[in-house]
Amino acid sequence: MENEICLLLNWIQNYVRTSKAKGVIVGNSGGKDSAVVIGLCSKALGADNVLAVAMPCSSNSQDLKDATLVANTFDVKMLTIDLSTIYNNLLISITKQIDSNLNETTSINIRPRLRMTTLYALAQQYNYLVVGTGNACESFVGYTTKWGDNACDFNPLAEFTVSEVLEIAKIIGVPYSIINKAPNDGLGYGTDEEKLGVTYKEIEEYISTGTTFNNDSMEKIKYLHKQSEHKRHKIPIYNRNNTKKAN
Repeated sequence: MENEICLLLNWIQNYVRTSKAKGVIVGNSGGKDSAVVIGLCSKALGADNVLAVAMPCSSNSQDLKDATLVANTFDVKMLTIDLSTIYNNLLISITKQIDSNLNETTSINIRPRLRMTTLYALAQQYNYLVVGTGNACESFVGYTTKWGDNACDFNPLAEFTVSEVLEIAKIIGVPYSIINKAPNDGLGYGTDEEKLGVTYKEIEEYISTGTTFNNDSMEKIKYLHKQSEHKRHKIPIYNRNNTKKAN
């Protein structure tokens, strides 16, 4: 993994240099994935070229403390932009128009989309690139918000499983309190695994072998993967030339 990290750092350096961006911006949730990305980028580009942004949105106050710890550990600048009021006002505006409360999933997914809007506003302001923090396990089961946390300019962790991310975290010096923190997206109640109904270990097992020890978990993973297929592909477009040929 140490050799893999060296290759990854070089890849980050080359990608940012080729893009002619001045630096990178990372949404700092106080979790493992964002901590690893912040750590990798600070080592690849220098701490002065990394901006971490904490965006509480009716969130657990501990998440902000953890985000601050991560930023301080890697000596990167951090902005805190509270989106709670914007989020609540948007909910009020929408519900007034439809004369109904939004369902839980709809209201939850607004938060990561507000966060990504914030990150891209800052990125454009400073000529930075937005770095994604999603890992391979999350992508495989679609545990991501379309046009929210899955929107980014590049993603260093996309092909690393949760256990591999944890291995990287230990090597680059992510605080143990962050490493040992239960995976939680900070959106609503419960951990990631409670919401998914399967463990990340089971997801990794399925990715590597095509099966799991628990048959119910295997069926759930297969269902989640199929249901979220659209999140892993480009937007379908109408191809004028191919349609003419077919006709």
